[in-house]
Amino acid sequence: MSNVQPEDRTPILVGCGQLVQKEKDVEKAKSPMHLMADAAQLAAADTGLGDALWKAVDNITVVRFITDSPDSGRLTFGRYPNAPKTLGNMLGANASKNCYGPTGGNTPQYLVNHTAELIAEGETDVALVAGAECFATLMRALGRGQTLPWHDEPGGTRIDIGNERLGVSEVEKRHKVQYPVNIYPMFENAIRGQKKLSVREHQLEIGRLMAPFTEVAAKHPQAWFPVARTAEEIATPGDDNRYVGFPYTKYMNAIMQVDQAAAVVMMSVKKARELGVPESKWVYLHGCGDANDIWYLSERVNFHSSPAIRTIGRKALDMAGWSIGDIDFFDLYSCFPSAVQIGRNELGIAEDDPRPLTVTGGLPYFGGAGNNYVMHSIATMMEKLRAKPGSKGLCTSNGWYVTKHGLGLYSTEPVKGSWKRENPASYQAEIDNEPHPQVDETPNGKAKIETYTVVNGRDGPDFSIVFGRLDDTGARFIAHTPKDPVTLMDMMEREQLGRGGTVKAASDGSVNIFTPE
Repeated sequence: MSNVQPEDRTPILVGCGQLVQKEKDVEKAKSPMHLMADAAQLAAADTGLGDALWKAVDNITVVRFITDSPDSGRLTFGRYPNAPKTLGNMLGANASKNCYGPTGGNTPQYLVNHTAELIAEGETDVALVAGAECFATLMRALGRGQTLPWHDEPGGTRIDIGNERLGVSEVEKRHKVQYPVNIYPMFENAIRGQKKLSVREHQLEIGRLMAPFTEVAAKHPQAWFPVARTAEEIATPGDDNRYVGFPYTKYMNAIMQVDQAAAVVMMSVKKARELGVPESKWVYLHGCGDANDIWYLSERVNFHSSPAIRTIGRKALDMAGWSIGDIDFFDLYSCFPSAVQIGRNELGIAEDDPRPLTVTGGLPYFGGAGNNYVMHSIATMMEKLRAKPGSKGLCTSNGWYVTKHGLGLYSTEPVKGSWKRENPASYQAEIDNEPHPQVDETPNGKAKIETYTVVNGRDGPDFSIVFGRLDDTGARFIAHTPKDPVTLMDMMEREQLGRGGTVKAASDGSVNIFTPE
């Protein structure tokens, strides 16, 4: 046991709960609110307080549903105008703060960091932070033309946290990079270019990176796909593992159509003592950070790094007084392999480091529960740390397109002194001011490919997207290539990085076209 006596206002996580639903009958499947309530009850039981907890909760914070994300208008049900209030009513809690997070996979860690600050500053004593998605059931119902009664009007005032801002510019959206399956493979090809590998060499390297994730998922009780796969299975295209966004096969992509929920309970040390929560349940947030990379993709410094992850890693480790070598358990955000590699590299984790990079199995295998995946990371991390007292864990989170980032450092070891984090605004300006290319939205002239992908449908290549640079100005542009099958197959069969050609701006406001030499 540590001799450190934590201060009264130190924030701690004291309960966690998570579950998966694999019910195929949409009439029998639970709604996301009911699944979230179940996860919250598991978290309450984990504190040892059970239903007695709900009388003490003064803050209920919910992760934003996919149905409330931008571009979700086609989803015809599943919207809750005050989800935290609905959740409180289901649990018998009457919180004075009902909060709702922004869109993004970074949201759970961002909300934990935010709530910890509220606790440290005396604005919250006991908080429930929860999220859920039943996107598998929702899409199954839509496919059958069914509408489910997923709605509630509880009234009350909802407090929105964070900035709900679209993740792409108009020109980016016109070129279809708003879909993660289209942009993350472009990051991957940029990483490959940095490493000077062939496509096949790099695919096998990706397979070796992700195979251990499948092994972790195979042992996790809440995993959507508890199946271990070899590096060759993951890396090799085939009938069951077709290309999605080249060079990614299906087994390299996050799977959003899952039904999963997770919740954590947070409170001050003083409140935990008053309520009698056993110290064996306490997990401390030793360090944290939140930052955004340059917002629009076309303006990024490059497509293989993240100044924001680098910065928040440094800030969080400094706050905790730890080094990256001190960490026992990682969960690096893993929507696609490029996100894992960028996170690993920016945090200074060596490629041959023997420590596993996930505790859940990651979004392609454990399941990518919309904006809420990282709540499962945190809940699983709590269980790992409690099982090995004094050990240290690190969770990263990622929203949009390697855009929004959060990081948390956790341990059962008490925090020394007052808990205080640096205001993220103080280091965001440094990231925003990184030198980066100018963007030409109407490019014309000789140019070269900076990175690219070929978007595949079920029947093969559909279209390709390139980020490139104009020869005469060095300005960056975004374009498609001609859609003819010969060009698209060529884009997948030989190296395209640095390939020359000519770009022509769209005269009708549609897409720019880059024609390779």
